[in-house]
Amino acid sequence: MVTVADVRALTRTLPRTTEHLVRDRVKFRVGSIVYVAFSRDEATMGFAHPKEDRDALIAGEPDLFFLPEPADLRFNWVCCHLARLDPPHMTELVTEAWRMVVPQFVARQRLGG
Repeated sequence: MVTVADVRALTRTLPRTTEHLVRDRVKFRVGSIVYVAFSRDEATMGFAHPKEDRDALIAGEPDLFFLPEPADLRFNWVCCHLARLDPPHMTELVTEAWRMVVPQFVARQRLGG
């Protein structure tokens, strides 16, 4: 199981990330672009993910992943249940979400080629 504290520890290592509390929800962003956000009860996490890949992600693990609210379907966004997420998978998802919102040279500096 992953917690907000686990994600916070990872995001502190990702350049240009800032943490914000918006309407009682913890959100991590680069500039004005949110790449990870938690539900108010911190049971679910939304994260940036390419729209063209989200159906396959959800179909592959429907007990873990789900679509965001209909109003958010236009965004590159997927949600997951934190109770079913393990730390290595969280690291991959959050890092890839961050990579989507930073300039490529920043991602290369942090993650390599």
